[in-house]
Amino acid sequence: MAALTGFAERRPLGDNAKAWALNAPAMVVIALLVAYPIGYSFYVSLQKNNLKRPRAKRFIGFDNYTSLLSDHAFVNALKVSALFVVVVLGLTVVLALILALVLNERFRGRGLLLSLALLPWAMPGVVNGLMWRTIFDAKTGALNGLLQQLGLIDSYHAWLTSGTGAFLFTALAQVWNTLPFSVIILLAGLSTIPAELYDAATVDRAGAWRRFTEVTVPWLLHPLLIVLILETMNAFRAFDTIYVLTGGGPGDATTTIALLDVQTVLTFTDFGLGSAYAWVITAITLLISVAYIGLLYRKGNFEV
Repeated sequence: MAALTGFAERRPLGDNAKAWALNAPAMVVIALLVAYPIGYSFYVSLQKNNLKRPRAKRFIGFDNYTSLLSDHAFVNALKVSALFVVVVLGLTVVLALILALVLNERFRGRGLLLSLALLPWAMPGVVNGLMWRTIFDAKTGALNGLLQQLGLIDSYHAWLTSGTGAFLFTALAQVWNTLPFSVIILLAGLSTIPAELYDAATVDRAGAWRRFTEVTVPWLLHPLLIVLILETMNAFRAFDTIYVLTGGGPGDATTTIALLDVQTVLTFTDFGLGSAYAWVITAITLLISVAYIGLLYRKGNFEV
């Protein structure tokens, strides 16, 4: 009996060792491909490291981070990024919820409409930016041609020359590119809601709005959490569409922190400051994600 007890006590140690041994190769690969670059980028952010002045390279601690507080370009880019996230996220959540509710219904042509709705998501960000730049072109743009044919404008307009216009149209292009993913997530959540809940709500004489707020929304809180986290990260890190569409202009109206980071590294070759920008982006998106989880995750009444 004592021998069996000893064997039972030693067995978990063997299982643990076997689990570590089986996962060790994958953990080594992850460490080499993910952990090391992340750690090295943080180390670079603590240096004065500009390729134009290689002899001036030295360790400066957190000076790159403290200098951001008085950096007008960084502060402005942070404001633009925050506003960009709010606009893109608001439009994405509202439009995705509407489209998901429509596509959740059964009607003829639903499959075709669902396939068409996925097309923008399959388009790379650079191609998306080129497409919208062609549409908004001041001389040959399709938007100008359409509005003139409808008699809404007398002459062609340069839509991307004003700061407000460039910002709003850039946000629209970002929403169009990332909207299908959010629709898929919410549609998957809607498909898990038991029909009996809606039948019971109908028996209780609950109207459409009450069924939506008391049945649909609680079931969608967890899918919405996923959408909020991922779309916030995508919008805060948006680069390719903005770079191709406006290049950060006019002026700095569409210069987000991600665009400023790339310009700092590739144009000014300041790898130390650029790495600090990247870590600021990481820290902000992490804090926002934690806030979303704290606010929404425990409020869901049902498991999705």
